[in-house]
Amino acid sequence: MNSLLSEKPAILGGVPAFPEGPPDWPFPDPAINQVLQQAQQTGDWGKYHGPYSGQLQQKLADLHQTEQVILCSSGTAAVELALRGLGIGPGDEVILAAYDFEGNFKNIVTVGATPVLTDVNPENFNLDLNRLEQAITDSTKGILVSHLHGGLVSMQTLTSIANQRRIPVIEDACQVPGALIEGRIAGSWGETGILSFGGSKLLTAGRGGAILTRSPQIAQRIRLYSHRGNEAYPLTELQAGLLLPQMETLDSQNQTRQKQVDILLKQLGNNSGLIAFQNLQLSPQTTSVPGYYKLGFLYQPASFSGLSRDLFCQAMQAEGIAVYPGFRALHAIHSRRRFRQVDELNIATECDHNMIVLHHPVLLTSEENMTTIAGAIVRIAEHADDILSLTAEGK
Repeated sequence: MNSLLSEKPAILGGVPAFPEGPPDWPFPDPAINQVLQQAQQTGDWGKYHGPYSGQLQQKLADLHQTEQVILCSSGTAAVELALRGLGIGPGDEVILAAYDFEGNFKNIVTVGATPVLTDVNPENFNLDLNRLEQAITDSTKGILVSHLHGGLVSMQTLTSIANQRRIPVIEDACQVPGALIEGRIAGSWGETGILSFGGSKLLTAGRGGAILTRSPQIAQRIRLYSHRGNEAYPLTELQAGLLLPQMETLDSQNQTRQKQVDILLKQLGNNSGLIAFQNLQLSPQTTSVPGYYKLGFLYQPASFSGLSRDLFCQAMQAEGIAVYPGFRALHAIHSRRRFRQVDELNIATECDHNMIVLHHPVLLTSEENMTTIAGAIVRIAEHADDILSLTAEGK
């Protein structure tokens, strides 16, 4: 890390803020090495059924205070299995935010149901609960809610609405394992909760996922669907073993990430040109602690002399900082024949154009690095005209 930022941004030939680039993930961990060695010595790594899967299921059940944990091959597969476990299919509608992971949209279509897209909250850019009632019809058979980029949806409010209408909730906690929402662990609020153990996630086994539910009936439907002589969507025994030591450090790492985010936001201030997420709709009488897989900001081009979002991300990447565009909004990339939408989805469209995300590994490094990131943003803003001129000359 270059503690003394050069005058020019790296994209203009200056010294990068982090010459070594962003930190790799996952970090080296002696406890994981120990699992690997033990699995090799015992042969457990090659077994269909070994000790690790059961241990992981129990740890996840204890954390989320649930009875049923089904391990599977990915978070995406977990969403599909949850939909099938709820009996959702042709003729049904499932509500979700218009700014969300595309796999959630595709899973709804895969089971034959229709996605219903609603706009996102203007303060935290996740599902806007003020628009939920107008999205509900007699065909609504599920609400799929994600917690993205440091935003949290008020699950007290959502489940109150859903319970009154007897609509099941699928809570996608893939980005926020261990996060606390109004006094309860993310993933524990809905009829089903979803976790992902994909390669870059906070809990990683390269691939993998889990479905959480308190309902034996939902769990049984999922097992009947996925068992075809053998498991059709398995998490391997070795993957389960690698997740066990990560479960032990999840809470402390989440606390460190929160501390670093607080420092970074303080360094950025209110006039950085990046709008931070605000979870103002959460109940103030309870405790909430977000998760940070991708820390999101709404980028304001006007604060950077009109520099496009993509060029800003390129400039940050040149500094060795892992900043990327966010998701594409679902209504912007799918045919109108495949979904129903509520209202104009203006804020989701803004997210489609200007959401940026900071990848999480740097949040487990030093406080000084948060200051360096903020300084890199400042110098990009100060040289935005020069960056625009350089890129215009290169066309």
